[in-house]
Amino acid sequence: MPELPEVETVVRALGPFMVGARIESVLLRRKDLRFPFPKHFKKMLEGQTILSVDRRAKYILITLSNKFVWVVHLGMTGIFAVHKNLTHYATHDHVVVGLKQNQKNIQVIFNDPRRFGYMDVMLQDEMVTHKLFAHLGPEPLDLSFTAEALLKAIARKTTPIKTAIMDQKIVVGVGNIYASESLHMAKIDPRRPANNVTKAEAILLVSAIKSTLKRAIKAGGSTIQNFATPDGGHGYFQHNFKVYDRAGQACECCHKKGHKKSVIEMVTQQGRSTYFCPLCQT
Repeated sequence: MPELPEVETVVRALGPFMVGARIESVLLRRKDLRFPFPKHFKKMLEGQTILSVDRRAKYILITLSNKFVWVVHLGMTGIFAVHKNLTHYATHDHVVVGLKQNQKNIQVIFNDPRRFGYMDVMLQDEMVTHKLFAHLGPEPLDLSFTAEALLKAIARKTTPIKTAIMDQKIVVGVGNIYASESLHMAKIDPRRPANNVTKAEAILLVSAIKSTLKRAIKAGGSTIQNFATPDGGHGYFQHNFKVYDRAGQACECCHKKGHKKSVIEMVTQQGRSTYFCPLCQT
């Protein structure tokens, strides 16, 4: 499933094509994705100008001139692609949006083989209290996400720290890959109880989360399975993994310090694979 850096990459790629464009047509090639499309979905989009393309957690937010927001979740296999004058669609091209910008016509197509993605439309003013967003914690790259904020949120949490930082109520968008990578950078054992993390460690962890996500966004995200950007490109942050998917391999940090026997281990936490170095993460 695309994580925050992958979704942010899609948002940044779609922006130049969509912002300022008028939605000329919406073609729904089926009645649903993960859930049925909202009633009057086409009517609420067609004829509107796109004011902005943003992200909240792993949701893509496309703000329209009628004060509605077109909300998109990529699910596990959802991708956008931008085309010109396409007349033959692939089997899993489920949503085709015709845009006009600067007298030029383009198509933005949403393809989703497994159909775990979904779309909704809601008033911009209602987003704060909407069930999709009301429970969400701070954005990890915002100034509001600090060591103090993290410590307050996990003060009574006895769950493992990796589980805690993947809790969307504590901080949004720190998915499985980037949680493992951030904890390795901060030298914190992912199995430790969250409320056992010290202030000094929280400072390191918040810094590591921000740094890891920024580097991943710069690299275009991580191409795991079928993730692709709207221009058909792929992320390459997976080539920078220090622990994720490296079980049995040497910990590069430890080996640089002369600890030749240190290897990455893998455990399962809440059904997800966690990778860490038992020597340098304590």
